[in-house]
Amino acid sequence: MKIQESIAVVTGGASGLGEGTVRNIVSREGKAAILDLSEEKGRQLEEELGKNVVFIKTDVTSEEEVKKALDGAVERFGSFNTLVNCAGIGLGEKTVSRGEPHDYDTFKKVIQVNLLGTFNVIRLAAVRLVDLPANEEGERGVIINTASVAAYEGQIGQAAYSASKGGVVGMTLPIARDLAKSGIRVVTIAPGLIETPLFGSLSEKARTALEAQIPFPSRLGRPSEYAQLAQSIIENVMLNGETIRLDGAIRMSPK
Repeated sequence: MKIQESIAVVTGGASGLGEGTVRNIVSREGKAAILDLSEEKGRQLEEELGKNVVFIKTDVTSEEEVKKALDGAVERFGSFNTLVNCAGIGLGEKTVSRGEPHDYDTFKKVIQVNLLGTFNVIRLAAVRLVDLPANEEGERGVIINTASVAAYEGQIGQAAYSASKGGVVGMTLPIARDLAKSGIRVVTIAPGLIETPLFGSLSEKARTALEAQIPFPSRLGRPSEYAQLAQSIIENVMLNGETIRLDGAIRMSPK
């Protein structure tokens, strides 16, 4: 699919990886619907980027809200052919800490947003994508998910986060196989340490220590680099059913 023909629904599109993806698609004449809970940031981005962007406040864990958001994207742009799932949360807690067990509700919340929320949007978007006309390659749509290197090397305190992202990795291939006959590709990106708002409060010392763990380049990744990989996935029809690490060759230590 040509990037200028991409009409993308981007969850978590108001900041971080999602914002970088929206900016990249729109800068190349594509269109994007931002699905996010952050109304202030979403509206600012909508105003800045103009007519090829629409913001729709959405909780990805809600079936009703996602359905309404997809309706809104279709109402604005006529259809959509790309889904990029960037919405997610990260809450750290040990399995046992100071004699207390991991809070069960915290674990469920991370799974609910990162894994179930991702699948909720996939299933509701895919049922619309299968009805689109196919392009010259027989392709109807592209779905890009966001996992994490924590899916493979979860650190201390990341049981919930790693489980949620491991689930995203695990469902990538079966969903790609499910949707193959309809010409819909499914690929997941597993970022390493990327410079998002999550790292905004770090001290210079802490940031330097993190960057030293990355073999090359020894710096935090940029949202624009995630967006560049998302663009390659959109454009390269042979990329399907795989999880691609975007991590500078880092392998996370226990802590």
